[in-house]
Amino acid sequence: MTGRIADLLPPAACERLAAAVSRAEAGTSGEIVVMVSRRAGAYRSVVLLAALIAALILPWPLIALTGWSATAILLAQAALVAAILGLSQNERLRLALVPRRLRSARAREAGQRAFWSRGLSRTRSRTGVLLYLSLAERHAEIVTDLGVLQRIPAQAWDGILADLTRALARGEIEGGLTAAVERIGACLAEHLPAGPHDRDELPNRVIVAD
Repeated sequence: MTGRIADLLPPAACERLAAAVSRAEAGTSGEIVVMVSRRAGAYRSVVLLAALIAALILPWPLIALTGWSATAILLAQAALVAAILGLSQNERLRLALVPRRLRSARAREAGQRAFWSRGLSRTRSRTGVLLYLSLAERHAEIVTDLGVLQRIPAQAWDGILADLTRALARGEIEGGLTAAVERIGACLAEHLPAGPHDRDELPNRVIVAD
């Protein structure tokens, strides 16, 4: 899924999501932050590697099946590399060249980096929860701080992430995120209920990285 985030998740939708976060946090000491990123990586080095590998493979069938000269084969290699690099300027085509496993790994890494760089580890009781969504990779990640991880295992979020990924595939970004936030809030309320002195430590607005 490519395109500007503002087109896929307009400001009004972000405001509704922020309100959903506020409601979800009402019954828990957990702090939920939603971040939507256009993509987790550019993958240009991956595309370059793919182009070079293709160029190395190309001569063998040409040698076996044609009478081309070495110069002609060299020119064909250069043309193939140029064609792959040219096509990769289109983000959708570039992503198609990247293995799904690598795309998911990049998105997981981006979610972890965002958790620390956005200050989610600075809550008083270490109860920050990041719901990270990378649109290009169609990958969602939930990253939790130590106070949450001690009460709720990481596997507890798998069903929420699976449903969010399916909603994203259907183009239901706002609905999928809202449902995920509500379920995260319910899980947090069960294991980390709100205390008498809880306060809102992290902003509820959606973080957009376009």
